[in-house]
Amino acid sequence: MAVRVQGARLAPQTALSEFIEAAAEDFGMPGVAAGVWFDGHETYACDGVTSLENPLPVDRDTLFLLGSVTKTFTATALLCLVASGQVCLEAPVTRYLPGLRLAEAPGAPPVTVLNLLNHTSGLDWGLSADTGEGDDALAGYVARLTELDRISAPGARASYSQAGYNLAGRIIETVTGVTYERALASLVLEPVGLAHTLFARDDIMTRRFCVGHNLGLDGWLSVARMWRRSRGDNPGGGLAASVADQLRWAQFHLGDGRAEDGTRVLPTELMARMRAPTTALRASTLGDAIGIGWFLRDVGGVRTASHGGSANGQFAQILTVPGHSFAVVALANAGPDGISFNRAVVRWALDTYLGVVQRDPEPLPYDSARVRELLGSYESEVMTLTISADGLHLRLAAAMKPQIRAAAHGEAPPDHPPFNLGLLPGDGDEYVITDGALKGQRGFFTRAHDGSVAGVDLGGRLYQRS
Repeated sequence: MAVRVQGARLAPQTALSEFIEAAAEDFGMPGVAAGVWFDGHETYACDGVTSLENPLPVDRDTLFLLGSVTKTFTATALLCLVASGQVCLEAPVTRYLPGLRLAEAPGAPPVTVLNLLNHTSGLDWGLSADTGEGDDALAGYVARLTELDRISAPGARASYSQAGYNLAGRIIETVTGVTYERALASLVLEPVGLAHTLFARDDIMTRRFCVGHNLGLDGWLSVARMWRRSRGDNPGGGLAASVADQLRWAQFHLGDGRAEDGTRVLPTELMARMRAPTTALRASTLGDAIGIGWFLRDVGGVRTASHGGSANGQFAQILTVPGHSFAVVALANAGPDGISFNRAVVRWALDTYLGVVQRDPEPLPYDSARVRELLGSYESEVMTLTISADGLHLRLAAAMKPQIRAAAHGEAPPDHPPFNLGLLPGDGDEYVITDGALKGQRGFFTRAHDGSVAGVDLGGRLYQRS
């Protein structure tokens, strides 16, 4: 097999390596790894080092933090319990967590297990809470969910929720009677053969692993501290894994529910259900719809299932094309441009291997009359977005709330520089970011019943007008 690159025929390893090396330099990445599965063959390329302070070469077994890609593992493990009859997706969460207390929502229907897995629970993004590293960390996180705002009734709309997946992880604990991490290992990691996919710092530190890096105001990268969030956030974003294990994970999800050695992990019908739409997404970079644990999108005539993740200065992306038995994984250890690096790798791979070209939508010219009603501040539990205009551009600034940053004791990632955004054709409520690390990300403004602008969606998350 060969791939076409700029009119030439190159061996897959050479083509991928050349692209990864050039892209890593363009985006200023200390260390990166990528893998492609196509036509029954796997190809890897790694470049750079694990850390600028303690540099070791990145290889296919080097561990990167996956961030929210962990959610695909949590969803798969929970479906294993569905397959065994221990959990029902349509059941209320309180069936498995009878003592659960959430913020009051009078008259709202109960939150179901499926609401957690497709981000329709109505829960805000999550809590900035360190509940320790003990076996009770996840229980401690869930016990504090009364502090978390409801942004909608369950099932009313999708809004990305870390808290929802942490709650799903707690269901796994209570049903299995063991810690979430132990349950995930026995249900998923061990059967699929993922020996380089780990949670515990004591396990990770014995392997070669990457640290994150963030860009300072002086324009230089420095090692990111904290390394990862606390254990209570593990179901939503706690795994570290190698590019080889991530590509094996992608291959598993392209299959019929059996591991490489023939072990049945999930029934075929549940594997297919993970890739079937359960709720729609509007104007979202994440996808057109959400399955179970996967974001779904039609790109150039092919159906993709993908998930991204971010940690402090580390970024991960996994994308599969089930109809073509194709997958690509990209990992990078610097922010904010690790997002752009991973995006470039995915787009290059889709074009090079499948001939699928993904382009950003073209915004409308700036119109001061249209943007005037959008200006102001919008908030989630953790972040504040400020929409402003300078007469030429609509601008978006995203900042962590001061109290959240203070609680992190200097270990939170820096805020992104402001971005330009442009409104898209249609009703004028959809937009695309046109520069910076989030270039190409799409979102939309939401309106109240009286037609006034009440919120803005960015990265699949709702920020309510303050």
